[in-house]
Amino acid sequence: MSTPARYNAVTELLDRNITLGRAGKIAFTDPARQLSYGALQGDSRRLANLLAQLGVRREERAALVMLDTVEFPIVFLGALRAGVVPVPLNTLLTPEQYAYVLADSRAKVLFVSAALLPALEAVLPSLPELRDVIVVGAGGATHHHDFAAALAGAPDACATADTHADEPAFWLYSSGSTGMPKGTRHVHASLMATADTYARQVLGIREDDVCLSAAKLFFAYGLGNSLTFPMAVGATTILNPERPTPAAIFALMQRFEPSIFYGVPTLFAAMLADPGLKAERRLPSVRICTSAGEALPEPVGLAWRERFGVDILDGVGSTEMLHIFLSNAPGDIKYGAAGRPVPGYEVRLVGEGGAPVADGEVGELLVHGPSAAEGYWNQREKSRDTFEGCWTRTGDKYIRDAEGRFTYCGRADDMFKVSGIWVSPFEVESALISHPEILEAAVVPALDADGLTKPKAYIVLKDQPHCADLNGALKEHVKQAIGPWKYPRWIEVVDSLPKTATGKIQRFKLREPDGKSN
Repeated sequence: MSTPARYNAVTELLDRNITLGRAGKIAFTDPARQLSYGALQGDSRRLANLLAQLGVRREERAALVMLDTVEFPIVFLGALRAGVVPVPLNTLLTPEQYAYVLADSRAKVLFVSAALLPALEAVLPSLPELRDVIVVGAGGATHHHDFAAALAGAPDACATADTHADEPAFWLYSSGSTGMPKGTRHVHASLMATADTYARQVLGIREDDVCLSAAKLFFAYGLGNSLTFPMAVGATTILNPERPTPAAIFALMQRFEPSIFYGVPTLFAAMLADPGLKAERRLPSVRICTSAGEALPEPVGLAWRERFGVDILDGVGSTEMLHIFLSNAPGDIKYGAAGRPVPGYEVRLVGEGGAPVADGEVGELLVHGPSAAEGYWNQREKSRDTFEGCWTRTGDKYIRDAEGRFTYCGRADDMFKVSGIWVSPFEVESALISHPEILEAAVVPALDADGLTKPKAYIVLKDQPHCADLNGALKEHVKQAIGPWKYPRWIEVVDSLPKTATGKIQRFKLREPDGKSN
């Protein structure tokens, strides 16, 4: 389906639902309130007018540091309607990181949830470009604008900006796992591109679906799950402003009865291991689950299906591609593999010199599709390194089998060789997790006494205490599962593993500074 040149994403995502008679249908609900499609349309128009009243011009940036409540889509869609660029930011950043991204984006206005304001107050005076701060859910005196009052004071009639399909619509900052985040610029046409490909052709989302996402709206994965996909078909979304703990997610499932649950590997594993959920053997009303953010270990996927009777569609996406472009599909699921290319996307694997690799060989994954970002803001060299014409480098290593399925091996900078053979940290971690006593694992390279590279594992246990010779048992377990040269020579038990806000393990933080294991 082609997109006309003059195109504003809000027209297709929101206004079309009103034309189709869904004005009274609930679009978003959070634990405190609900918002119909009709009310959302009116509030998005008020938001667009509020931005105009504040002097925020087309193509200028509006930053969002907001919890997942019904106010988020009002701000995001209202900015799109005005031709202003919304920039959702991670709600878990440090004050220094907030200062960096707010200055980098040159945001003119900041929408911030009251609970998150204390993390920003100290840095706000250092941002000369930032003119206005609007507090959502203030509930008390503040020297900033109050969102509810400001929105109520704006008219609900306005013309939607006559934007171009290729005009930057919104930015998403990368997780910044190894440095400061990068502003990734996406155009108006990209949102519906993800809905027309993955959501419709793989997930099979329907108007009667109710969606619940563990990933938050400021993530590319969460934005598609909770906003783009349901709005593309007139479905309903449950928003969760709190941390997605196993107990909290299950309580939301019982209260709101979602039909689609979008999770992440860490949460699926935690829900399976949570003592408070041991007695639960069904998911109220859930017909399908998805997973992204990091590869789903085969033992977790199989255990989830066995216990709850619901499949998990494991997939691969990125901030640069906006959502999932490689995925398992209903009726075509192989746990431990990332699946096949989503219709509308092409992928290829290349070796170190850029030449294609054969089936069964490790290569870096490149992807070509309609939702690729325009580039990074103020990062010319990194843009050139990542966006090569119509192809986007993922920085991930995969193997393709003879059936066309792709299996994750690790980040390009996480892979290492043992005895001249490539070792995938993820493969070793999956073998460790398949042991009944292990909840999570991370594997990194380390040097032995002879200066040779060998795997070292950090593990999180499900319960304490463990068997007397757990290290020996685990080493033998890995040898039997994936090969004698891949087993971890050192195993260290830790309380938790370092992760990004998306749940990805930060393996680089576990590497010894000198490469040697103690």
